[in-house]
Amino acid sequence: LQRHVRYPTDLFTTQSSMYSTYHMTSPQVFYNREDVWEPAEEIYGVSERTLEVRPYYLVTRLPESSSEEFILMQPTTPRGRANMIAWLIARSDGDDYGRLVAYKMPKETLIYGPMLVERRIDQDTDVSREITLWSQRGSDVIRGNLLVIPIEDSFIYVEPLYLRATRAGMPELKRVLVVKGERVVMAENLALALEKAFADLPESIATAPETVLSAPAIEDLARRAMQEYERSQEFLKAGDFSGYGKAIDQLGQTLKQMNRESGGR
Repeated sequence: LQRHVRYPTDLFTTQSSMYSTYHMTSPQVFYNREDVWEPAEEIYGVSERTLEVRPYYLVTRLPESSSEEFILMQPTTPRGRANMIAWLIARSDGDDYGRLVAYKMPKETLIYGPMLVERRIDQDTDVSREITLWSQRGSDVIRGNLLVIPIEDSFIYVEPLYLRATRAGMPELKRVLVVKGERVVMAENLALALEKAFADLPESIATAPETVLSAPAIEDLARRAMQEYERSQEFLKAGDFSGYGKAIDQLGQTLKQMNRESGGR
């Protein structure tokens, strides 16, 4: 039973809120509140409200670890700004259960926070055109939660788009958005979105020898990632958390392979 215990979100939210101020060690900086953090924000729902990103669970490999593990994660930004300054995590596996870790970003480097990614999505002409067309056809466009997913020394950002008939009906997954580096891609499912994000490389990168997978290889990895994701959801619905964890581990390995073979961009 202990293997399936996960760190509670309410406790982690309170601890993250406290640490966002008390991470400052200089008395002068602390007194002047010069480096206060706050939870990152995202655009969510039909009305595209701006909400705080709530902590979420995922399986990933931490920078100092040799294997994937189940964590609870909270992206943070400097107060009043949208760049990501740190990501806070609570570990849940084995002897590391309850250990809290803060990964700080270099201040001289711009790391996109969720709201900056949301703005880039809004500015993408293909995405905005599709959303406008769906809205004109009498459907509500629902933006799902944007997930920041660490992969080795970079991040990818994933956001689902749902459609729902204005008068009634259940939301239907219509598109998946993936943002990787400077690329914003949209596809009908996660596998196709990952394929586009990792395969549509600039010509100078695509022609570099021995660094980029061919298009068929990327397609195979994207299909494998989608299959592993669907398998994980089946385990989750069945309450098989051991199977779910293994499937997510495999998905993480596949995404890391795609990231490495595409040059880590």
